[in-house]
Amino acid sequence: MSYLSQTIDYLLYRARSFKLHGVHSPFVFNLYNQVILHDGAFYAYPRVEAIREKLLTDNRTIEVTDFGAGSKTINYKTRKVADIARTSAKPAKYGQLLFRLVNHFQPRHVFELGTSLGITSAYLAEAARKAQVYTFEGCPTIACVAKENFDYLHLRNITQITGNLDQTLQPQLEQIPQLDFAFFDGNHRYEPTMRYFKQCLSKAHENSIFVMDDIYWSSEMKRAWQEIKKHPQVGQTIDLYFVGLVFFRTTQPKEHFTLAF
Repeated sequence: MSYLSQTIDYLLYRARSFKLHGVHSPFVFNLYNQVILHDGAFYAYPRVEAIREKLLTDNRTIEVTDFGAGSKTINYKTRKVADIARTSAKPAKYGQLLFRLVNHFQPRHVFELGTSLGITSAYLAEAARKAQVYTFEGCPTIACVAKENFDYLHLRNITQITGNLDQTLQPQLEQIPQLDFAFFDGNHRYEPTMRYFKQCLSKAHENSIFVMDDIYWSSEMKRAWQEIKKHPQVGQTIDLYFVGLVFFRTTQPKEHFTLAF
């Protein structure tokens, strides 16, 4: 999608979004005020960001296998770790949002579809040390770099699953009783995104939270986001532009919020 299209999408999002005074749902009001907009510090932030700084100066060259839509800026099969960290890792603002969400809800079973270098995985695992974080990565060499970071941070509650999500997701879903939290960042195309979403729905429950990454990244992702909002099992959604939050609460009406972030 062109830079102009992305700019228009962002301006439209800003025009639609609102802050606390426009939120009438007590659940969303409290979540927005206490978690999404929280600007205080947590112990994990400097720990994980130190890893990012290290990766940004890592000039090792690795072979990359990409099963998704690829990068908008780098499409070489051989890449420097520093370039991957610069272009593919989620910014601190969104990694720390994931940390706060997991810290707030304390899920027990967490899926991350798309490990990359492990920065968001680390935020997820740091937020709930009693949870088990299952992180899926298609590229073995990238997964090895992520493993180095997990070991450096002494994160023992992360299970890595390496390989194509088409083959790895369903078997792992069958191994858990329920899916409490999922971050979808493994494929930025419509069909795989919807397929993985529906597979994960089989283990979702009343209090599950799904986070969809890059919901305006392309026309395919915008289409997927609109279909997810309409899905009969989806109760409430929050559009934060770069990510979309999905809830399944049956105790309140189906509502969609676009909030400034």
